Amino acid sequence: MDTILYGIEHKVRDGIRLTRDEGLALFKSDDLAWLGYLANIARKRISGDYVYFNVNRHINLTNVCEARCKFCAFGCDGDSAQAYTMTKEKALSLAKQSAQDPDLRELHIVSGLHPEWPFEFYLDVVRSLKAELPHIHLKAFTAVEICYFAKISGLTIEEVIKALIAAGMDSMPGGGAEILSDRVREQLCPKKATASQWLAIARTAHQLGIKSNASMLYGHIETMEERIDHLLALRDLQDETGGFQTFICFPFHPANTELESKIMRTSVWDDLRTMAISRLMLDNFKNIKAYWIMLTLPVAQLALGFGANDIDGTVSEEKIVHAAGANSSRSLSKDTLIGAIRQAGRVPVERDSLYNIIKVL
Repeated sequence: MDTILYGIEHKVRDGIRLTRDEGLALFKSDDLAWLGYLANIARKRISGDYVYFNVNRHINLTNVCEARCKFCAFGCDGDSAQAYTMTKEKALSLAKQSAQDPDLRELHIVSGLHPEWPFEFYLDVVRSLKAELPHIHLKAFTAVEICYFAKISGLTIEEVIKALIAAGMDSMPGGGAEILSDRVREQLCPKKATASQWLAIARTAHQLGIKSNASMLYGHIETMEERIDHLLALRDLQDETGGFQTFICFPFHPANTELESKIMRTSVWDDLRTMAISRLMLDNFKNIKAYWIMLTLPVAQLALGFGANDIDGTVSEEKIVHAAGANSSRSLSKDTLIGAIRQAGRVPVERDSLYNIIKVL
């Protein structure tokens, strides 16, 4: 083992923060077992052997989107044969149907950037859901959507978030971060929030008392340096606000996107390596999520040995990742998640959206 890797191991054992150069050295390492070993040390120190999950439902209001990012298979134009738009009544019907499950605790609401819907429509959806299901946590709208709402309404970011809070939004998901690099975003998603805007919106939400998640979409045109800089940007903001609840690694799925002919799906090796390094670099994040929808359940189980301590939830009818050819299930039962966690030798913990423990199983 060379000197820098030897030093990294000692720093991880002692709980000392890693530097940018050390993060890059980790990405150059081909010793996957060693990376998992280090990530497990960090994971156990921060969160023990608990693995969290929740019972949740995804509601994607529309796939009509003006951003048309090159890495997205979900968004489309309004005249596309695949286009759909959901009325407030339809969203409420789906939510009430899911709420027949007494364990349902969260609605996860994200959508395309519809060129014709006013901000008031989104507020009306949130108000209606909260009025009908006041006990259900509404995790709604990424920083990219918040940025778009400000654009179409003429309001400031702070005014948009305050309006959503008043309507019933309880927290924010972490999507839309992609890679926090101007170079990458200019090439792949120039019509949506910039890196600095994404970070500023997360900061504002945290200052207003709204917890959010953070994510990284990797495996497309980004460099390893850009992956590390992305993690460091999130780490710096978490130092400042403490408002991030969990970090999610999203491997890029190229099927049905503009990049399909140019880029192959990431390997399991890269997925596990990136999971482990994320745990090691994000020392101020308690929770690292193995999102089984993107990874598949077997790889998510493996990821629990590479720093992850959350496996998301039952989900129910996820659309965005499956549009890109994901071959994972569209939902899983609570018992299936519990079994998967136990098979990995960990302790299943049902949580709510704010990581309050409902039950240790």
